[in-house]
Amino acid sequence: MSDTMTASATANTEVSGFADARYAAVEQVFRSQLDSGEDVGASFCATVEGEVVVDLWGGWADEARTRPWEKDTIVNVYSTTKTMTALTALLLADRGALDFDAPVARYWPAFAANGKAEVKVSQLMAHSSGLSGWKEPMTVNDLYDWDKATSLLAAQAPFWAPGTAPGYHAVTQGYLVGEVVRRITGRSLGTVFREEIAEPLGADFHIGLPASEDHRVADLIPQPPPTEPPASPPGELLLNMMLNPAVSPLETRTRAWRGAEIPAAGGTGNARSIAHIHMLLANGGVAKGRRLMSEAGCRRALELQVAGTDLILGLEARYGLGFGLAPMIPLPGEDCVFWCGYGGSLVIIDMARRATYAYAMNRMGTAIIGDPRALALARAVWEAV
Repeated sequence: MSDTMTASATANTEVSGFADARYAAVEQVFRSQLDSGEDVGASFCATVEGEVVVDLWGGWADEARTRPWEKDTIVNVYSTTKTMTALTALLLADRGALDFDAPVARYWPAFAANGKAEVKVSQLMAHSSGLSGWKEPMTVNDLYDWDKATSLLAAQAPFWAPGTAPGYHAVTQGYLVGEVVRRITGRSLGTVFREEIAEPLGADFHIGLPASEDHRVADLIPQPPPTEPPASPPGELLLNMMLNPAVSPLETRTRAWRGAEIPAAGGTGNARSIAHIHMLLANGGVAKGRRLMSEAGCRRALELQVAGTDLILGLEARYGLGFGLAPMIPLPGEDCVFWCGYGGSLVIIDMARRATYAYAMNRMGTAIIGDPRALALARAVWEAV
């Protein structure tokens, strides 16, 4: 590999890392986004055929620009965490411990309450179980109480008939899939993910961050509140997701949030760790020279589970087993899965080209899915591929 090492500054911007000479355009895009102020601090990583071809980081870890974004800086990536949760479930299914076609109640008997006896695990994975939020009032502190969060979901009736339509399970999906994983393994999802995926691959991604790592975490920088009212008022399901409970991005700076296992939104990592972990899916179950899954088990992520207008997001959605599918965002081919996090983080896994593209940042954008900064970087790689 021919690498272009960079560690130069323009004004307040420093970019470090490398881009293979073939992908020099990626570094230019990355630098321009920092120089323009679109990004304050960010990281981007791409792999092709199991080799890292781009690994860039730069800017600042805080809004005051007092802490440089370092090689080992990590940040909350919100719903990009869902891909780690999905991968954990896919791993268990590949080993025969989890059947996506089975009713959730096979593993979690209390879940059968209120008409949910036939809800399948696959419907949890594909945001179609009707449990997009809680019906009982929730506080932020309730998100830190696993037993309360999961028992309320087990007891309540779905908001719509399961399996009939997609509706983004923004926070609840992690508790739902996580509790199935806990019932099967006797370990929390964050523990299974750490012991079975992150540690074997040496990946710096955490669902439940130890306090010893707090000093490495970049501060998420929220967008200013909108000055204009929305074009149309949000529906009841969207309001429920947004306000029950209402969680400020500033909550991600607290020890309580970082330390909790919130498997749909609370993960902490950087582009490198995200890209390295998802080499598993891109490379047919092998990453860092280790086979953890079969290729068939990886390709299950591509299996379309539900399609239609998402009842929460209001967008045309196509969900596989834990991932979004084309054409929800621009992707380099049909054998791709992706998901993204509130504010801008993104991972794309291209199984045909055996490539991964990952982006994590601290300045939050406004796109619902498919942040333009992340897509510009990914596009610069796949055009070269």
